[in-house]
Amino acid sequence: MQRPRSAWAALATRGYLVSSWPWRSYAYLLTSVPVGLLTIGLLFAAVGLGALLSPILIGVLLLTRIPMIGVLIGSFERWRARLMIPEGIRSPHAAMPAGISRRERLKFRRGEQASLRALGYGVLLGTVVWLISAAIGGVSAMTIVLTLAAPVIATHENMGMGPWNLNTTGEGLLFLVAFGPCFYVVSSYLVGALAAAEASLAKALLGPREEELRRNLAELRRSRLDLVDAFETERARIERHLHDGVQQRLVGLTMTLGLAELDLPEGESKRLVVKAHGEAEAALADLREAVRGIHPRVLVDLGLEAAVREVADRMPLPVAVQVSLPGRLPAPIEAAAYFFVSEALGNVAKHAEATNCHVQAWVNRDRLVVTVTDDGRGGADPAQGTGLTGLVTRLDALGGTLDLSSPPGGPTRLRMECPCRLDN
Repeated sequence: MQRPRSAWAALATRGYLVSSWPWRSYAYLLTSVPVGLLTIGLLFAAVGLGALLSPILIGVLLLTRIPMIGVLIGSFERWRARLMIPEGIRSPHAAMPAGISRRERLKFRRGEQASLRALGYGVLLGTVVWLISAAIGGVSAMTIVLTLAAPVIATHENMGMGPWNLNTTGEGLLFLVAFGPCFYVVSSYLVGALAAAEASLAKALLGPREEELRRNLAELRRSRLDLVDAFETERARIERHLHDGVQQRLVGLTMTLGLAELDLPEGESKRLVVKAHGEAEAALADLREAVRGIHPRVLVDLGLEAAVREVADRMPLPVAVQVSLPGRLPAPIEAAAYFFVSEALGNVAKHAEATNCHVQAWVNRDRLVVTVTDDGRGGADPAQGTGLTGLVTRLDALGGTLDLSSPPGGPTRLRMECPCRLDN
């Protein structure tokens, strides 16, 4: 049976009375009392001290810091609300901009609406909520405790329970058996409903609003795009270093060895120089291949179609390429599509046992769609190390998706889709 995700859902289940939810409700209500008293005391102290010291600058500064108390209240109450909302209440606060000072971070938090809402919730908690919790939760808990203890209390002294007067152990036991289950049922549902209502109030005031969720999502996506941009910048830097530094040195080395090969007479020395010349040329070829994979120059200079055709020409099997794009796309999107095709074709060559492959790319409603289809044996599984995990992460940062269809026996069809603009 699925666990209820909130107190309201738990109240509607048949097993509510024998679950932990009634006791969680009691715990939530009863802890509201000390928390509410501490909250209102802290707020009164802060306001009073700020007003007292207002003739001097420190008092004004203290008053302007009061919204930060709301941040603390909100953080603690979101944690306490897990008693009634196991999945918790998401923080409404925006992510801090990187590289700002502590003073700027405090100013940023004080200016948020979420901080002011949390402060308002603290006022409600300290003036109204704890009183209701103490009245209903306290009375209900006391009634249950006295009912359970009725046989013991009635043994030693006269015990009045409403219209009943209990004088003996038997009367106390009879009262427990007759009214204990009834009191437990009524109080459990009453306390559960009140605790659920308080948790809902906390979620409404301390949770994110729709616009805050949209803002946080946009900021998360922007930060991930920044990581992608930083990654691409680093790739370009490495490519430039290898192309302009290491590769040029290897070219110089091969030329020097070639000249030495021409000048040396036949013999063991010339044989070793010829061998070193061959090794240097092989290393240069490997380096050029690595540079092409790190940051393909053709992609930067000529665009996605030319880069895809270059990859297709290097494959050991026929690859048909059909690319229909309105123009150049943003660099991160072109890079994602290029590495998608490169990885997919590499997997086809290594694992698919295919005789031909087809690459298509087009734009559909401002979204780039790229597919790679082969007639191989199928049964591809990304979880078995096909190298697609990094592509999924990259596409996710761009707001894109990757789908794989590979039934046993084939054909295998890999499809990526992502927005053509980074601000979508």
